[in-house]
Amino acid sequence: MIGNKIILVTGAGGSIGSELCRQIAELGPRHLVITDHSEFLLYLLDTELREKYPHVNISTRIMSVRDNVRISAIFDEFRPDGVFHAAALKHVPLMEANPLEAIKTNLLGTRFLADAAVKHETANFVMISTDKAVNPTSVMGATKRAAEAYCQSLDVGPQKTRFKTVRFGNVLGSNGSVVPRFQEQIQSGGPITVTHPDIVRFFMTIPEAVRLVLNAAAHYTDSSEGARGKIMVLDMGEPVRIVDLAERMIQLAGLRPNIDVDIAFTGLRPGEKLYEELFDPSEIQEKHPGSVYFIASPRIIDAGLLHKTLSALETAVARGDQARAIELLHHIVPEYGQDDIGTTDTPKPVKRGRSLDRPVESPR
Repeated sequence: MIGNKIILVTGAGGSIGSELCRQIAELGPRHLVITDHSEFLLYLLDTELREKYPHVNISTRIMSVRDNVRISAIFDEFRPDGVFHAAALKHVPLMEANPLEAIKTNLLGTRFLADAAVKHETANFVMISTDKAVNPTSVMGATKRAAEAYCQSLDVGPQKTRFKTVRFGNVLGSNGSVVPRFQEQIQSGGPITVTHPDIVRFFMTIPEAVRLVLNAAAHYTDSSEGARGKIMVLDMGEPVRIVDLAERMIQLAGLRPNIDVDIAFTGLRPGEKLYEELFDPSEIQEKHPGSVYFIASPRIIDAGLLHKTLSALETAVARGDQARAIELLHHIVPEYGQDDIGTTDTPKPVKRGRSLDRPVESPR
């Protein structure tokens, strides 16, 4: 899938994207195209890759996945054989406060990129997704689930591009993640802040997550009609209680939890869940013996209605109509908005969206 191929990576400057580029460079691509909207992160990665992998042909392009014209120009220039789509806005509370930005990047950006891959007959398109897309309670999770749905709808179509979505949980040490934050808090004398005593998360290291993404995407080569539209879910073992992680990190620093360093519970933040799920109960799951991933079969959304809804959503975003945009997001992801999660322990009723089994009104 990678050896002697032209590979394009989006979000290359991020934690997952940069590790993807390192591991892809090890596998001998004919040409590695790294893209990101951050000039600084892209500069750092470009410098690192050229020093470590002088034999790899590397091209560096500043690109936002929101910019359809720029995406088309880069696809025209390089004609990639494979795309690894890691660009995303991922911080849940921040996206709750900026929902249109999450929609622009995570959903519409994925749509622009996926359409370019189909147009240019890219062989493989691998989308990096998240466990937060399962029964999402946040805008971030809902936009990632909608992006999954869009890639699914294309994968079951007649085009040559094969779309593979890989879903996994939190990665240790990624930008803005809990471990670096806890380290900073321990060094400053505490307290360590944990949102809830019962909150749990799935964790992997960054190199491990990327290695499994590459393995899953390469191994799942079944192109039969029945195998299309599936989602690969990495086997992440058992979830970890965040308070246990905090206590262990204090101990590893040679200190005593709640004696030398306090642990303070601050309450769930907007959009947060107590626990994440790797599968929706309605998703059919299968795992091949010895494999590193499960195969999930989520519902496939009607492609015509999905395209119509996305067009209306794009219009709402262009107008800055946040309420309408979120309403349309509910149409694509009707399970978005569980009522057992909130910023307090008290359940909050959340208006659910309707499914795409009915037409959506055209934008006025």
